[in-house]
Amino acid sequence: MSRIGKQPISIPEKTEVTVAADSVSVKGPLGVLERPLRREIKIEVKDGEVIVTPTKKSKLARSLWGTYRSHIGNMVNGVNTPFEKKLIVEGVGYRSEAQGNKIVLNVGYSHPVELTAPEGVELIVEKNNITVRGINKELVGEFAANIRAVRKPEPYKGKGIRYEGEIVRRKQGKKAV
Repeated sequence: MSRIGKQPISIPEKTEVTVAADSVSVKGPLGVLERPLRREIKIEVKDGEVIVTPTKKSKLARSLWGTYRSHIGNMVNGVNTPFEKKLIVEGVGYRSEAQGNKIVLNVGYSHPVELTAPEGVELIVEKNNITVRGINKELVGEFAANIRAVRKPEPYKGKGIRYEGEIVRRKQGKKAV
């Protein structure tokens, strides 16, 4: 039995959850999110709560039970308060700037790296801080990971792009003889 899947999801005010035959959609003050459903999972909306149950007793159905409960919980949270990831650009001469829905990174390569934000993701760039914000937790996390992957933090000087609060283990480097 899934400990996460058993827990009901409470629906806040101004939020509406609708279940169709093959999809579930959550509408809130910040927007609408939709996710396709698999046949192994059944979703019910009762008394201001969403209840997720498996339809079969297979291993796949049990594994999807908690996963779908988490996805729907994230959708309900996202349409009420946006998710955000903060990144820090560290290094001499390393810069980042936003141009509309694109971010241009100058991080030690011979050319600037441009990344285009997916629809529904907002970029805020202030000096060496990048904030990725949106209602879809998956898109926000994936785009933040793509930005970080351009130049991961290196262990000797700590240069690169890292998440706020991420600890980079530093190495000692060469020793003089």
